[in-house]
Amino acid sequence: MRDFVSERAKIIPPSGIRRFFDLAGKMEDVISLGVGEPDYTTPWHICEAAITSIEQGNTSYTSNTGMEPLRRELSGFLKERYNTPYDPFSEMIITTGVSEALDIAIRAVINPGDEALVVDPIYVSYGPCITLAGGKPVLMPCLEKDHFRLTPDVLMEHISPQSKILILNFPNNPSGAVMREKDLKGIADVVIDHDLLILSDEVYAELTYEGRHCATASIDGLWERTVTLSGFSKAFAMTGWRLGYLCAPPEITAAALKIHQYIMLSAPTMAQYGALEALRHGQEPMEQMVREYHMRRNLFVDGLNRIGLPCHLPEGAFYAFPSIEKTGLTDQEFAERLITEAGVAVVPGSVFGSAGEGHVRCAYAVSRQDLSEAVSRMGNFISGL
Repeated sequence: MRDFVSERAKIIPPSGIRRFFDLAGKMEDVISLGVGEPDYTTPWHICEAAITSIEQGNTSYTSNTGMEPLRRELSGFLKERYNTPYDPFSEMIITTGVSEALDIAIRAVINPGDEALVVDPIYVSYGPCITLAGGKPVLMPCLEKDHFRLTPDVLMEHISPQSKILILNFPNNPSGAVMREKDLKGIADVVIDHDLLILSDEVYAELTYEGRHCATASIDGLWERTVTLSGFSKAFAMTGWRLGYLCAPPEITAAALKIHQYIMLSAPTMAQYGALEALRHGQEPMEQMVREYHMRRNLFVDGLNRIGLPCHLPEGAFYAFPSIEKTGLTDQEFAERLITEAGVAVVPGSVFGSAGEGHVRCAYAVSRQDLSEAVSRMGNFISGL
């Protein structure tokens, strides 16, 4: 028989995160700092809203763009919190997770051969999504000396005549870095001068510790050239509900909607009822969770630095990204030996791009007790090298 697998599917790699997650699942007494999701369960009032929607028979498709009350509520939330007043009828799509929002956004704007500029380190799905759309990912190193932020000079160095979109992810997975208003203004002129479109994944926006998150679309000159991607997974502890959203200028929203209609039709109805409740009454639980992550961050990062793993202070998300170069091991070797010899699962930084080499990603979305024990085990492991 012929080889039925497409060439594009062949060249994309499997997830480097999932490998260590699966390995941790097969071992006993492992503290997993590998998978990035809240250790909180979804607040009960959100679950109850979804359950009630099922009991009331609301199990049919919704509008392709999502339930109108949800879009209206989300529009108000984004305007009040981030000064991004997206129109709920022409500039918004409720999607099945931020992953779908990213996929349809890329496919809506990329033509074969177009280059997508991507900050590095970056979450593992960006490159494969660009490749599957026929584009070419161009990774731009965001280095620790710059607090893992994108600088105008680095952006300029990587622009070519084929550059079409710039993909940002701040607060960043895996580094926890944040682009502040002055940082975004610094790259805005470059983006405008070279006529780029920005895809800004802001799913960790609510998990910002030093002041409030600055939305890319709120920067002068960037509103009309920004696609905002986000969701409910991290802020409201709703990862398994698979609900996200895409907000963009009307012509891009319309193009993405056509793809969404054919591959997804509409996001899960009961999840949308849950998200509506989260936006209306979920602020207090969210803020409590963020305060707890803030304290865990301080505890964990202090511990990492104390045992000899230099770590910058992440300003967002729930990831620490310490350097392991002083151990003499590669990040892959460090992660593999740490889980087998010390029972702590982390993710090698190199799976997030070449700028992540020499680091490991540690998700501190676990209890303080587990974080303290993880630091102790990691310290003993390093001492024994």
